[in-house]
Amino acid sequence: MTVNITGKNLDITPAIRERIEFKFKKLEKYQVPLISKHAVISTEPNRQFKVEASAAIPGGQLVASAEHDDMYGAITEVYQKLERQLKKQTHKPAARRASHSSKPEVEEQEEQAEA
Repeated sequence: MTVNITGKNLDITPAIRERIEFKFKKLEKYQVPLISKHAVISTEPNRQFKVEASAAIPGGQLVASAEHDDMYGAITEVYQKLERQLKKQTHKPAARRASHSSKPEVEEQEEQAEA
């Protein structure tokens, strides 16, 4: 699936398109299907580039934005933010968030040892 790229006050060149598609392709190594991918690049009045990207995944949405003086720097920042979110989503099932499933087993073992 291709990435929908929109430019505000900016023409999307083949080099920009290639860079963004390359970054989204690197996100696929986490083996989570990216359903819809969209990126918006705009130039701000203060001569900065703003890149906003979103990708839908099963069970959620990844959204990131970054502003930078260099357009490719902003694209890299957005990629890093999306990567962090994707890592968090992939490791979520293995995380032990407030689940104390192992705690009662320890108490039972101590009671059996005393008897």
